[in-house]
Amino acid sequence: MTEQDIIKTIKRQNEYFESGAAQSRKARLESLETLEKAINIYKNDLCEALKTDLGKSEVESLMSELSLTFAEIRWLKKRLRSLMRKKHVRTPIVQFAAKSFRSPSPYGTVLIISPWNYPVLLTLEPLSDALAAGNTVILKPSAYAPETSRVLKEMIEEFFDPELVAVVTGGRSENKALLHQRFDKIFFTGSKSVGKEVMRCAAEHLTPVTLELGGKSPCIVEKSAKIGLAAKRIVFGKFLNCGQTCVAPDYILCDRNIKDELVVAIKKEIVFQFGAEPLENLNYGKIVNEKHFDRLKSLINAEKIAFGGKCDRETLKIEPTVLVDITWDDAVMEDEVFGPLLPILTYKNLDEAFSVIEKNPRPLALYCFTENKKVKADVLKKCRFGGGCINDTVVHLATSEMPFGGVGESGIGSYHGRAGFEEFSHTRSIVDKKTWIDMPMRYQPYTEKKLKILKWLLK
Repeated sequence: MTEQDIIKTIKRQNEYFESGAAQSRKARLESLETLEKAINIYKNDLCEALKTDLGKSEVESLMSELSLTFAEIRWLKKRLRSLMRKKHVRTPIVQFAAKSFRSPSPYGTVLIISPWNYPVLLTLEPLSDALAAGNTVILKPSAYAPETSRVLKEMIEEFFDPELVAVVTGGRSENKALLHQRFDKIFFTGSKSVGKEVMRCAAEHLTPVTLELGGKSPCIVEKSAKIGLAAKRIVFGKFLNCGQTCVAPDYILCDRNIKDELVVAIKKEIVFQFGAEPLENLNYGKIVNEKHFDRLKSLINAEKIAFGGKCDRETLKIEPTVLVDITWDDAVMEDEVFGPLLPILTYKNLDEAFSVIEKNPRPLALYCFTENKKVKADVLKKCRFGGGCINDTVVHLATSEMPFGGVGESGIGSYHGRAGFEEFSHTRSIVDKKTWIDMPMRYQPYTEKKLKILKWLLK
C-alpha cells in the first residue's frame, strides 16, 4: 500500500467514524461477533501460518494465541453494556443543583502496530478492545511474520469493510508512512528502540500512545522455594515460543546456596518437556529469522553452558540453553535475551537481589518463587515492575480480569478487559447542571457576605 493509499484509507475511516456508524452498542457488538466468527473460520489457516513463521505447534498456537483472543472477545461481549454505561459520581455541594458523571468516548481512528512473536494474539486482542470502544482501526502486522500477516489481511478484508478495519502490510516504508499521518490513538507492541521512534512521531501530532515494550524480566528463586515445581514453571515460561516472549523470565536470580540444586532440576525439566534432543522435537519452535538467530548464537559463551547450546542455522533452531556463572559483564546480560537462553545469576541475600533489580530499567514482568510470606511482601514493596507472578511465570497476562502493561522503559499504558476498553476510550467528565435554580455565590460582585460564606464553607 502506497502512502497515498494510506492517506485515503485514513480519510475514509475518519469519515466513517464521524458518521457515528461504529459507535452504537449494536454496531460494537456486531463487530466483536464478526471478529469472533472470522477467527473461527480462519483458525486452521492461522495455526498453519504460525507454524510457518515461528515453528509453533498447533497446541501452542491455540493455547497462547487463539484461545486468549477468544477469551478477550467473549469478555468484552458479555460486559459491553456495562463498559459503555456512564458512571455517576458525587457532585460537590457548591455545584448544587447538578448531576455529575464520567462518560467513555471512543478516540476515533486508531493505529495498532503489532509484533512478530505473537502475531495473532497481539494484533487481534487490541483490535477487539478498540472495536468494543467504538473506534475505527488500521492494523499494521509485522513483516517478520509474513505468512501470518498475509492470513490476517485476507481474513480482515473478507469480514470487515475497510472504513471500519483495514490492514496495511509491508516493512519499514509502510511503518514510516503510517507514523507520519495523524491518528487519534496509536497502540504499539514491540521493541524499546522502535517504541521510541513511535513516540517521537506521535509527538508531532500530540497523539496519545500506548507502548507495550519489554525488558530484562527477572525471576527470583528464594531458598524456601519448591525447587522442582519452580524449575517446571520456569522452563515452561522461558522456552514457550522458543523464548520469544516479552514476559519470559529473562534471567534467574537465585540464592547461591540452592543454585546447584536448581540447575539440576531445570536440566531435568528441559529433557522432560522437550526431550533429550530438543532440535528434533516437532513441537519446539524456531527463531523468527537468521538475523535473530545469529544475534542469539553470539550471546552463547561456550565456557558457561550448563545445558544445551546446540544450534541449527538451517532450521533456525537453538536448544533450550542454561548458562551459569553469569555476571552483568556477559554479553547475554546487556539487553533483553528474547530467545531460548537462560542465564543464572546468584545473590548472597535478598537485599542484594532487590538492589540489582532496582538499579536496572523497570522490567515488564517479575517472578518470584518462595514459600516465605515476608519475601512475597518484600518483593511487592521493594521492586517496581509491570506485573508478574509469585510461584509461576507468564500466566498473569492470560486473563481479561487484570490489566497488562509495563512501567518506565517497559511500557506506557495497559490493556486487557476493562483496561483495554478504557485504553481505547477517552473518559469525559460531565456536569449536567439544572436550570430551575441558579446559586449566586460565584457571580460578581463579590460582597462581604459572600466572603463570609466562603470562609465558613472552608472551615
